Parts: sequence; structure tokens; C-alpha cells
Amino acid sequence: MKWFKVKRKNNQPPTLTLEEQRAEKLKELGAQLWAARQERSLSLEEMMVITKISRRLLQAIEEGNLEDLPEPVYIQGFIRQYADALGFNGAEFAKAFPVAAMSVATTAPVSVNRSMKLLRPVHLYLLYIFVIICSVSSLSKVLSSAELSADNNQSQPEKVSQPAPNSEPENTKAESVSDNQENQTVQIGVTLKAASWIRVIADGKTEFEGVLPEGSHRVWKAQEQLTVKTDNAGSVMMSVNQEEAKQMGEPGKPEEVKIAAAKPQS
Repeated sequence: MKWFKVKRKNNQPPTLTLEEQRAEKLKELGAQLWAARQERSLSLEEMMVITKISRRLLQAIEEGNLEDLPEPVYIQGFIRQYADALGFNGAEFAKAFPVAAMSVATTAPVSVNRSMKLLRPVHLYLLYIFVIICSVSSLSKVLSSAELSADNNQSQPEKVSQPAPNSEPENTKAESVSDNQENQTVQIGVTLKAASWIRVIADGKTEFEGVLPEGSHRVWKAQEQLTVKTDNAGSVMMSVNQEEAKQMGEPGKPEEVKIAAAKPQS
């Protein structure tokens, strides 16, 4: 009888530690979650978007890898959130994962070692939070600098373009001054068949100097004398006092034309 008692005692299943119970149950639940995800043809990246849980943690849950997961209470929360996303009753599903001690067979050294292991993921989370805060702060500074630089770049061309001789504001001003003048006795108009450089001097004052694009038509007036100079005489059609326009000269060659006002007869 004594032999049978010993034999029966040896056949009893060994008592699992709390850590072993968690690892075993995590593998079971993770396999169910993996199968449900495969059945719905969802990738881990898609589950990341749905659950807001990192890919590393989702993969560790499916593979039953406790070493890559935080404390048990957080693991249970992740399992519940993952199960809800796959259509399970997350609260009931996650209850199967042991958080509190299910057996008194665990020893003090094992619990101490487990606590030391569980501290590492918490440290990693703190590090992640610190890195995210630093990244957001740096990104904000970079965006602010970029906006300031863009504002400076936009404001500088405006200041430079105002005094440019061939800019539209100055051309408009020159034409309006000419239009407002009275008693003008000479007028020329130019029409460009191709983009060309032109300089116009009215009564000794430079009214325009720059490149006019193809198709441009401009008119200048003076009381005594107008001088027109171009680097491509063949592309400039010039009319004097609204007469028929004529080509200033040969194509590709510079030309200078001076038109004096007719003096009144005494």
C-alpha cells in the first residue's frame, strides 16, 4: 500500500509557477488572436492603426513572448483591446490571462526575479515617452524656423523688385508720368517681335532700360528728344508720332535711333 501511495503522488501534475501560468495562457490567447486576425485577412500594421498598440507588442502577444511585454495588468489591457478589435468580448477574453497569483506555489526568489524583469519594459516606455517629447519639440522648432525663413524669402523679393528698372510698377509709373505731361512734341511706340533689351532716354533722362518680352508694346513721349537703343534691331518695330511702324534695323544687330521734336517756325 505504501508503494501505491508514492506512485500516485509522483503521477500528480507538477504545480506551475505564476510566471509559467501566464506564459502558457498568453500562448493560448495569442494563438486565438492570431487565427482570428488571419481569418479576417488583417496585417499587424492594420491592427496597429485600429488598436493604437505598437507592432512589437501585438507580435509579442500573438507569439506568447512575455519578455517583450510590460507588467501583467498592462498585458491584460492590451489583450482586451486586441480582442475587441477582432470582434471578441474583450473583457471576458482577457479575464483568462492571470494577473493576480493563482497559486501559492511560487517562491520569493522567483517573484523577485520576475519583478526585476518586469521593470525593464516600464523603463523602455519611459524612454519612448522622452524620445517622443524631444522629437515633437525639435519638430516644432524646425517648422517655426522654416516658416520664418519662408516669410523672409517672400518679403525680400518685394523690396528688390520695386526699384528694378524693368518691373511693371515702374513701367506703369513712367507711362503715367508721360501721359500726364502736356505740350509733348515727340512720341515713339515700340512693338517687339521677340524678347529684346531696350533703353529709352527722354529729354536726357532714362525712362526705361531692360528686357521686354515678345509681343510687348510701349509708348514714350518727350518735349525735345527721344533716344531708343536696342541689341536686336530686327525684332523691334518702332513708330514715330503714331506713324506706320518700321523695323529699327537688321536682326541681331544693335541700333540706336534719336528722334528730335520739330521746332516751331518763327
